[in-house]
Amino acid sequence: MIRITRAPLPQKTLTAMSGYTDEIAVAAVPKQRADELWKHTTVRRKVHPVVKNTLAEMAPGLERCMYCGDSQGTDIDHFEPVRMNPLRTFDWNNHLLACSLCNSHLKRALFPIAPDGTPMLVDPSSEDPAVHLHLSLAAGVYLPLTDRGEATRKVFDLNRGILVKGRRRAYRATPLFLERWHEATRKGDTADAAEWADTIWEQPTADVVQAMFHQAVTPGAEDVFADAPDTLALLRDPATRSALL
Repeated sequence: MIRITRAPLPQKTLTAMSGYTDEIAVAAVPKQRADELWKHTTVRRKVHPVVKNTLAEMAPGLERCMYCGDSQGTDIDHFEPVRMNPLRTFDWNNHLLACSLCNSHLKRALFPIAPDGTPMLVDPSSEDPAVHLHLSLAAGVYLPLTDRGEATRKVFDLNRGILVKGRRRAYRATPLFLERWHEATRKGDTADAAEWADTIWEQPTADVVQAMFHQAVTPGAEDVFADAPDTLALLRDPATRSALL
């Protein structure tokens, strides 16, 4: 899971969504009205595509799930479920792109709440998941740093086998891609360098790339990259970081 920067929606869409929220607020049964509006034909034709396309542009890799980072994002997920807060059904800040596994099979309507009333799940569009989850690069697993990190890891099963395998492969492949990017840059082949930059970031599990850049400049980096000193040097190089981050 990596930090997501939320992009703006067109004002026309925001205005329409605000109007739907007003309808929900005055409804006799807000959740029922929220469900009706979200499934309405007009909303499906005019709101859903804009929301989903914008989320896809924000997503890691090539339209990857904002939770697991591996599978294609296919669903508009309500971070705070409609059943718990109908008034956030059309709240742009409550929408994330998720794969069907994370959204419909794992998270479903799960939304653990702390004793103080705050969400236990990490919203990658409003905070940095790295505060709560540490990615062990060699092992390919997430280690929780906080209770919220553990709740997020558990709900989305972030250490399921296929994800761990994908992260470990990405960790092996990324140094090769970095070296190709570096070589193209050194030769002044900007087109090829751009292609390799896209290859680096558009892999599934782009969280591995981000973690590599992050951990390269933190204490203990020499131990993490003990078998790859050249990769560590590239990850630390100011020119590399300026171009790729």
